[in-house]
Amino acid sequence: MTHDGDDTTAPRTDWDAAAATFDDEPDHGLRDPEVRRAWADRLRTWLPDRRGDVLDLGCGTGSLSLLAAEQGHRVTGVDRSPAMIGLARAKLAGRDAAFLVGDAAVPPVGEERFDVVLVRHVLWALPGPERVLRHWRGLLRPGGRLVLVEGVWGSVSPVGISAERLAGLLAPLVPDVCLEHLSGDPRLWGKEVDDERYAVVARL
Repeated sequence: MTHDGDDTTAPRTDWDAAAATFDDEPDHGLRDPEVRRAWADRLRTWLPDRRGDVLDLGCGTGSLSLLAAEQGHRVTGVDRSPAMIGLARAKLAGRDAAFLVGDAAVPPVGEERFDVVLVRHVLWALPGPERVLRHWRGLLRPGGRLVLVEGVWGSVSPVGISAERLAGLLAPLVPDVCLEHLSGDPRLWGKEVDDERYAVVARL
């Protein structure tokens, strides 16, 4: 959930300083019941029906981690911000979840350990996205899936990664790529949006 990374195209942000107010954004904190329900409904269609191991990279304060845990999954969250990780641990206290401070591009976890790698608004900000995707693919068990929520934001100086580009990066890595456009559902964002927002579910 954090725009984790150091790429020249990505604004540098002090995520420890931003942690205290991060959840104020409707799609970050999911405090509005309708926004929360909209993300829970989408997540239910993206994640496996059976209980599985979900790796939430750039997890921020753990809002998506919490939804995944509520749906019965075991969750590991990784974020480079200790302050974000502290808030995520508090948010999921008592749940089947663990949170680690680390780089989303090369998280401190083992290979082939997860059924899902879940990443929201992170890949666009990481240098070498093709290399990163290849590494993430190696974290999945056979039959696992990448769930990537991305977009392109801004009209004057747009930042992000387009669905077309991401699909092209995934094509050599995974046989099954499904694109879902999200811009038309204002419930997810707490407002109407007119930029490109989407999810890709890529199954091994």
